[in-house]
Amino acid sequence: MMADTDHLTMAGLNLIQQALSIYDSDLRLAVCNRRFKEMFDLPDHLCTPGASFEDTIRHLVARGEYGPVEDVEASVQDRVETARAFAPHYMERTRANGCTISVEGSPLPQGGWVTVYTDITHTREHEGMLRARSAELSEQLLARAEELSATNRQLEATITALEETKRQLTEMEARTRLTTEMMPAHIAHVGRDRRYTFSNRQLSAVMPGSPSQILGMRIEDALGDSYPRIAPYLAAAFEGEPSVFEFTDEPSSRRIRAAFTPDLREGTIEGVYILSMDITRESQARAALQQTRKRELAAQLTSGLAHDFSNLLTIILGSQAQLQRLDTLPDAAQGLVAATLSAARRGGTLLNRIADISGHRELHPRATDLRAFLADLATLAAPTLPRDIRLEIDSRLPDGEVMLDPGPLQDSLLNLILNARDACGPRGTIRLIVQIVRDTWLEFRVSDTGPGFSAQALEHALDPFFTTKGGEGTGLGLSMVYDSTKLAGGSVRLSNTTTGGEVRLRLPLVTAPDHAAPGLALLVEDSPDLRATIRDMLRGLGHSVIEAGSVDEALTLIDNLPEIGTVLSDISLEGGATGIDLMDRLPPDSPRTRVLMTSLPAGHPLHLAASRRAPVLAKPFAAPDLAALIGGRADV
Repeated sequence: MMADTDHLTMAGLNLIQQALSIYDSDLRLAVCNRRFKEMFDLPDHLCTPGASFEDTIRHLVARGEYGPVEDVEASVQDRVETARAFAPHYMERTRANGCTISVEGSPLPQGGWVTVYTDITHTREHEGMLRARSAELSEQLLARAEELSATNRQLEATITALEETKRQLTEMEARTRLTTEMMPAHIAHVGRDRRYTFSNRQLSAVMPGSPSQILGMRIEDALGDSYPRIAPYLAAAFEGEPSVFEFTDEPSSRRIRAAFTPDLREGTIEGVYILSMDITRESQARAALQQTRKRELAAQLTSGLAHDFSNLLTIILGSQAQLQRLDTLPDAAQGLVAATLSAARRGGTLLNRIADISGHRELHPRATDLRAFLADLATLAAPTLPRDIRLEIDSRLPDGEVMLDPGPLQDSLLNLILNARDACGPRGTIRLIVQIVRDTWLEFRVSDTGPGFSAQALEHALDPFFTTKGGEGTGLGLSMVYDSTKLAGGSVRLSNTTTGGEVRLRLPLVTAPDHAAPGLALLVEDSPDLRATIRDMLRGLGHSVIEAGSVDEALTLIDNLPEIGTVLSDISLEGGATGIDLMDRLPPDSPRTRVLMTSLPAGHPLHLAASRRAPVLAKPFAAPDLAALIGGRADV
């Protein structure tokens, strides 16, 4: 197609009556038409793309094109130097053969120039006849007309160059705008009147619910309820202070990182450049990492104390058991011994609860059908509720599975339901509402018809050992709910409604990948021993297996085997590329099922980066763990 276009272009150039040549910035011929060769009677090698301008000039000077010349080389070099500093021009000259030609040249923005040569011999002859026959025309008027004509031609040459520059600037602006539109961030500029003078169309993607066409809008109108959160930073930017900060867009529940940079021109701030990015996933991973570090610190602080306290409880239990076996022990003392044993056992239970909070724990997300999960939850909760307390579960979820660890979530929701039961008293209603918030969060709201939380409870209920149940409670229930939720990158909020208390638990919404039917699976693992083990698991799930040890090898197989439906890759691989690089370089639509695996801890940067590309399977794992992510036969 490109070759046909070139032939059509050259055919068109050959049909025009003017001679045309284009030389590039290296003074090499780029293109010329047939009229150029004929007008100057040039040999073929000087009309071929790549021919030297210097050689062409030397040929013309030596042939007498410019009249008698004493020093040919000096004349050639003078014309070459003039060409290197090429400027728009129009001139007329009479050739050695008596013909008169006009020469009109314009530089090109990317270097080089285009020159058009027109034979104006007949035009000049007619002008001579007109001058001879029109004595009444003053020579001054005719000269002025010729001067204006030459000036107009020069202006036309300049305008042509300016139009070409404008065209290239327009193309550059279009490419720049296209680039900003492709970036997963909102890029904008507001002027001194706080109105947008530039914006890509990503605001609604970063902050759902916001308008996408905002040029000319005031920033407070475009951002709505979120504007008060950024207003102080915007005011500081107009005072010359750049900033990078984070805030939560409440309408969309998205976590946003924004950067404000003053637009300083000649000492005056004319506006502010704005860059905004959605970092919700990053903040969720960061919250999980912070909670993991808190747990590790708590484990270090409590492990020694718990060990010593456990030894003391063991001594107390042993001593009381010996007292209980004495025949001479008075009956009144038997009750004291029993009470002491009961208290010591409660102390042991409390130690176990503390160990559960501060000890090492890892989440094991898997594809979960929440409708079935909620049905099981209702079955488990029903026996613990009195006859006059009703549990209502309102699921507002679409069909499909989500990725979460159902064990800790079930424990948390049962804990909240039992707390709501205790708050209701002998009768009441407990309501669990499950819904998706802005395609970002999976929200569980547990409310009751009790008296609600006290001001003290709203402030401290999530603190370890805080309880409103006196000696009946340990104060660790809500703490464990908070711990499990934060470990998953979520949040817990307590509030009061018009009917009682409410606990709102949010977890990151991660849709489970579609399970490919058992077919061809690509296993990418650089350890031969591990490959053999995982290969057996995949085959046990009904998949055929091919293997690779590096990213390059894996991509070669994918290019040649389009039937690959599943890719299971380790993060750390031989060579410089990782499993994360593999996920980034896979074709957009296939393979459909993609899973990464690693033995790195959850807080490791590579683990966090991998979780943003695909589900991550923690090593070691068993066949059921693998089946939960990629599907397969149910009998594994």
